[in-house]
Amino acid sequence: DRKILVPFFTPFISPLIPALFRVAGYDVENLPLSGSESGEWGLKYANNEVCYPATLIVGDVIKALKSGKYDLNKVAVAITQTGGQCRASSYISLIKKALIDAGYRDVPVISVSFEDDIQNNQPGFKVNWLKVIPVSFRAVLYSDCIAKFYYASVVREKIQGEAARLRDNYLQLASEAILRKESKQLNVLLQSAADDFNHICRDIEVPKIGVVGEIFLKFNPFAQKHIMDWLIGRNIEIVPPVLTDFFMQGFVNRKVNVQTGMEERKMPEFVYNWIYRFVNYQIAKVNKIASTFRYYTPFTDIFKEAEKAEKVISLNAQFGEGWLLPAEVISYAQQGVRNVVSLQPFGCIANHIVSKGIEKRIKEMYPDVNLLSIDFDSGVSDVNIANRMLLFIDNLKEKVETYDYI
Repeated sequence: DRKILVPFFTPFISPLIPALFRVAGYDVENLPLSGSESGEWGLKYANNEVCYPATLIVGDVIKALKSGKYDLNKVAVAITQTGGQCRASSYISLIKKALIDAGYRDVPVISVSFEDDIQNNQPGFKVNWLKVIPVSFRAVLYSDCIAKFYYASVVREKIQGEAARLRDNYLQLASEAILRKESKQLNVLLQSAADDFNHICRDIEVPKIGVVGEIFLKFNPFAQKHIMDWLIGRNIEIVPPVLTDFFMQGFVNRKVNVQTGMEERKMPEFVYNWIYRFVNYQIAKVNKIASTFRYYTPFTDIFKEAEKAEKVISLNAQFGEGWLLPAEVISYAQQGVRNVVSLQPFGCIANHIVSKGIEKRIKEMYPDVNLLSIDFDSGVSDVNIANRMLLFIDNLKEKVETYDYI
């Protein structure tokens, strides 16, 4: 009986979140994209030892409740949790402490998590995951494809603004399909989207930059100081991060953890294998449809991605972005994308260890890879970020090189 507020995450999956929660029986509202005021409230009610994403999310929540827009007796706050060593695993207690300090003691904080080790007793919040997960997975695949279409098109569009218009239109249509409980219709919409994005593109070659890093920074426009838009404004194509691989890595992590004695097997192995084959079948169907867009880069097998990463780092490195980050960098290199920027919160220990720790090994394997790590916090200046990015892209547009796949 409460409206559930969720922090804004990304322009591609966030528009679908209210519809997905409606399938589960809940009234959810996205908070607006963070702004400078979010950082100020976050610094006041969190502390300067938490990471930048946590500062913004706490600030978003406090800002919303102070707006006077919501009935405090009929509102709750939800946050996703993945567990593990990251300080983000403390989001629930961090947000709850901020709410108490700000005078909102009775506003519940809900954990949205598949993990058993996230302790958050909220008996009023129950989700039938068997019902929700298939719809959510289709939505994630769909939103990732729209992102791939958009970033390839926006630097090639014949008429300025067409790519953004199509992006917003097809996310709205997807939301409506989910609300009608017709999530299988998403593949039909995807085919239509591929055709429409094809029509707005000029056949031109443009330089490319891949984006990796901490999950919130690489997906949230304000947190990254709109770096992707900045690059687009210079006619550089973004090869975007995708959420699908972030969730698919769980199949690899579970298998590795069982093999190395880090966790016990909860079901027979053939059950896990069957689930993976089923999920992979769904991805293959999406790849077939989306590949009709001529600039589409297909999703790959996550176990093959893990094999690439294992040449650089142990697959037991699952904190932060873990082994997935070097896997993404190598995948970019093998696609011919040799310029990669890693976006991370200042002091994000896990992400710093992985992103900067693997750089030397990556350079040994791919000497012409140009990897730039940029740190963000509430005090980082726009000028500092712009200067580093200008140096990074210097000469990138002088000559667009075509690399053979390795």
